[in-house]
Amino acid sequence: MKIEGKEYRTIWFEKEKKVVKIIDQTKLPHQFIIKDLKTVKDAINAIKTMEVRGAPLIGGTAAYGIVLAILENNDLEFIKKSSEELIQSRPTAINLQWAVHRMNNKLSLINSKDLFDVALKEAEEICNEDVKFCENIGLNGLKIIEEIYNKKKDTVNILTHCNAGWLATINWGTATSPIYHAHKKGIPVHVWVDETRPRNQGANLTSYELNEEEIPNTIIADNTGGILMQRGEVDMCIVGTDRTLSTGDVCNKIGTYLKALAAHDNNVPFYVALPSSTIDWNIKNYKDIPIEERNSEELSHVEGVDEDGSVKKFLIYPKKSKAMNLAFDVTPAKYVTGLITEKGICEASSEGLKKLFNK
Repeated sequence: MKIEGKEYRTIWFEKEKKVVKIIDQTKLPHQFIIKDLKTVKDAINAIKTMEVRGAPLIGGTAAYGIVLAILENNDLEFIKKSSEELIQSRPTAINLQWAVHRMNNKLSLINSKDLFDVALKEAEEICNEDVKFCENIGLNGLKIIEEIYNKKKDTVNILTHCNAGWLATINWGTATSPIYHAHKKGIPVHVWVDETRPRNQGANLTSYELNEEEIPNTIIADNTGGILMQRGEVDMCIVGTDRTLSTGDVCNKIGTYLKALAAHDNNVPFYVALPSSTIDWNIKNYKDIPIEERNSEELSHVEGVDEDGSVKKFLIYPKKSKAMNLAFDVTPAKYVTGLITEKGICEASSEGLKKLFNK
């Protein structure tokens, strides 16, 4: 997708310098900075500090992290240790371990002299697959938006939470892909963008990328969605997911569950968009999903631009106050209208997923 009219992906490998390039998302929307990852430690740090974030992009970064590990030392023990450290960098997004396991399976029978070439090809394939999957998610989700528009004959108002846009993937996004496809087809859409505390990924990232594609959007406080639904000002919700169980339960950014409850109470369709790499076919009970708890400073401090254009961080809580910063929650399948995947749309249930993916 575009930034200032120029096409970008969120991550790519520069073969001449043998470095991985990323868009540093901790600097957006106030600064656009492309950063080099030169070592596997750089990749791990980029994931931990959320310079890259979003389940599919974390997976792509982990894949390239294995490539960087091989460039440093193609000893199998070093690669194994690096793989374990990558997996531990963020526990909730299933794409991370999926990508690392896929890379290691590919490399398990390869001679050491061929490791780099095979690893790079596989990492690029993982990223290219994600682009295609997200594009197909968009085409499948477009049908839902078209159906609403054909009935309404007016702007389709869509509420989304956090950033499940192209900045969270390699390109297109998951939740935003149907929106981008609708916009390209000429269907008038407007997006209600949840601010998404504490890191404000909706305000900082989703609104930013929608603006770059000239899609009308309005940032709202996280607790505003319910009253908008009561007023009939939300036609549908689309969110992403960091891990979806084979039962249809959806783990996503904290606050998603409350949006789903509000949507259910107001008969607003609530869809979840995801590539198949985000499905966890092993865990059956959502209580077994590891929920990341991040630094409380993300809650107690906010970052912004002052009158001089300098980016600064400010304390907004009483100094003696404690804060809990859970990063994700789980929305039970019963509150999900449907799952939008690269293979099609299915019911959020074991039966729906098994039928769609021939499991």
